[in-house]
Amino acid sequence: ALEIAAAGGHNIIMVGPPGSGKSMLAKRLPSILPDMTFEESLQTTELYSIAGVLPEGVSLITERPFRSPHHTVSPAGLSGGGAIPRPGEISLAHNGVLFLDELPEYNRTAMEVLRQPLEDGTVTISRAAGRLTYPCSIMLVAAMNPCPCGYYGHPTRKCTCSEGSVQRYLSKVSGPLLDRIDLHVEVMPVEFSDLNNKAKAEPSSAIRERVNAARKIQNERYKGTGISCNAMLTPAFLHQFCVLTEGAQNMLKTAFERMGLSARAYDRILKVARTIADLDGSEDIDVQHIAEALQYRSLDRKYWGN
Repeated sequence: ALEIAAAGGHNIIMVGPPGSGKSMLAKRLPSILPDMTFEESLQTTELYSIAGVLPEGVSLITERPFRSPHHTVSPAGLSGGGAIPRPGEISLAHNGVLFLDELPEYNRTAMEVLRQPLEDGTVTISRAAGRLTYPCSIMLVAAMNPCPCGYYGHPTRKCTCSEGSVQRYLSKVSGPLLDRIDLHVEVMPVEFSDLNNKAKAEPSSAIRERVNAARKIQNERYKGTGISCNAMLTPAFLHQFCVLTEGAQNMLKTAFERMGLSARAYDRILKVARTIADLDGSEDIDVQHIAEALQYRSLDRKYWGN
């Protein structure tokens, strides 16, 4: 799921018990992110220069930003502010990742601040001294426990929370915000056999090669449109660039009716399926691509369904 998110620039939320590796996975994400283009490097460097946080001796930022503000961050800290409006965490993550660990612990107002920037890719700050708009084309990566104790739905450990406290905890993350997140992933507890396994896993460099190849396809496809990745596809371009086979179209139609998906969820499933097809080297979106994309839209029904 993180490979798909990196390849298409998609927002992702990971839900799972403590110690299942959610934060570790998010912090390793920069190692598989695609290389920055020269234009992206310039945009990010300009923002850091305006904010006065450009590292000393660095004239051009070439690594994608990874911002991880603490859950006590204020709405102004996220969106930007001050007498002369300066970029906040959302803009400082432009062309990179904004990681929010323990998402329900964030101030509700701060979380809702994310909704418009996630949709538009820009954030506008109005003050008496003036009104400024900063870019914020970001990948939102969020992690959270399923309940206050962390063990709701755990296969072996008993959850000590009441049903009401679980629902109150989950309701801190609003439906409209959840709807703007493309990939919903359940992170299961790590088995002893996996921890004790001495076999070498696939290195990040190999995953990054696939991510770069998929992003190269996207750069070629969207040349001259102002779009740099699948997550940025506008509804006007969706049907032009997301061509489905007949089988894929039938599957999506059935899922849309049975799952009661919103128009926004429909768009996001198409974008994720487009990325999966790109990683597969496929020009058209086929049944298996739609099937995988749909699997990443089930957690909102499992945890937030009632």
